[in-house]
Amino acid sequence: MADWETNFKERGNIFHKPQEDMESVIEYMKKENVNKVLDLGCGSGRHVVLLAKEGFDVYGTDISKEGIDLTEKNLKELGLKADLKVSSCYEKFPFTDHFFDAVISTQVIHHNYIEEIRYCISEIERVLKKDGIFFVTVAARLVNKKKPAKLKKVKPRTFVPLDGPDAGLPHYLYNTILMKRDFKNFKILNIHIETKKKHFCLLGKLK
Repeated sequence: MADWETNFKERGNIFHKPQEDMESVIEYMKKENVNKVLDLGCGSGRHVVLLAKEGFDVYGTDISKEGIDLTEKNLKELGLKADLKVSSCYEKFPFTDHFFDAVISTQVIHHNYIEEIRYCISEIERVLKKDGIFFVTVAARLVNKKKPAKLKKVKPRTFVPLDGPDAGLPHYLYNTILMKRDFKNFKILNIHIETKKKHFCLLGKLK
């Protein structure tokens, strides 16, 4: 199974640049007067730091304590603050109902079987306020022509890499029809695929 503690310990800040849509998402959140934002599966904190710089009241969760520690370090170096917690996105979130104005989650929630992913989505809905903003990216494909991974199909649309940093970690592959099904409780404002065509992006508001 992929070991996030080891990944962050050995590789440090695995992700550096913000996801390509974050600038426009932040612009939209400001227009909607968002204050409290959760970065679900924040990793080493690329978006936590960005959101804190932009003046939001930022919260971050990640299953990896090493990732949370890196996020804290990155914030401290810049004189920024955020509320960080070690927590799995597939278990009940450590927040009360309707707590957040917005939730973002990039390259995270598809790393499991569909039943667990749907539970995660239900928790996102629980902690968001009505009309709360949600931005998510999920896997569209796993094929990398330059570094092809050995994959094992374990369930419909669910593949487990047998090598590389994600070895042992299930990946559920979405398409736009399946996204509309699983995010049916959101008014979908936009669905598109990233430039590199590996992830679908969805921006929506909780109905």
